[in-house]
Amino acid sequence: MKRWIPFLKSAPRVSVIRLSGMIASGTRGQLNDAALAPVIEKAFARGKPAAVALLINSPGGSPVQSSLIAARIRRLAEEKAIPVLAFVEDVAASGGYWLACAGDEIFVDESSIVGSIGVISASFGFHEFIARHGIERRVHTAGESKSWLDPFQPERPADVKRLKALQAEVHENFKAHVRARRAGRLAEGQELFDGSVWVGAQAVEVGLADAVGHLVPVLKERFGDKVRMRVFGPRRGLFARFGLRLAGGVIGEIEERAQYARFGL
Repeated sequence: MKRWIPFLKSAPRVSVIRLSGMIASGTRGQLNDAALAPVIEKAFARGKPAAVALLINSPGGSPVQSSLIAARIRRLAEEKAIPVLAFVEDVAASGGYWLACAGDEIFVDESSIVGSIGVISASFGFHEFIARHGIERRVHTAGESKSWLDPFQPERPADVKRLKALQAEVHENFKAHVRARRAGRLAEGQELFDGSVWVGAQAVEVGLADAVGHLVPVLKERFGDKVRMRVFGPRRGLFARFGLRLAGGVIGEIEERAQYARFGL
């Protein structure tokens, strides 16, 4: 009943948004703006929070979804004048670091992996395989670029050139986001945008993070020992609650594990 007593000051509240997993559009159980929009909106609206904390563990994924999620967080933070603190668990790499930069401050564990500011595209080439097995590929298009980067046809230099040009544009957007959000904190004369990663205190030294620190101790230091935390995150489906996955979910989980494996996790 304490909270209903007039004029009695209640303990500060901090909304904690859990951002864990691969970032992918339209994939159930993974991070995307459509799934996270109601979560983020509630986190900023419920109980007049003193701050919003982002608890991040992501190897990255879609640059567009990363941008949409981060932009939503920043928009609400500025509209409601609420500070945002980002806490990295195992990894905030690539799109995961894009999300971390939505925080006004970034905290890492001593063993957290941070960075990978770059763009990657990977596929396979099957044209020799199908030729050996007597399989003929038939493709008919209106528009000469409609079948570019077809994995069942030999790779064409013009297609690779076009892909690299697209990657360069996305990379520039990523770099601009980091520079804007980490303005005045990035180390001078240090190559930070070549896709490299840093661990814990190294990330702090180069300005990609602000300090080594964990969620509860930092929040207690900022808002007092009586600070109250409420965790927000995407709702899991019925099957996921019992550890069950449909075929598409299994494939997505394998892909996600492969992304984490890139960082030895």
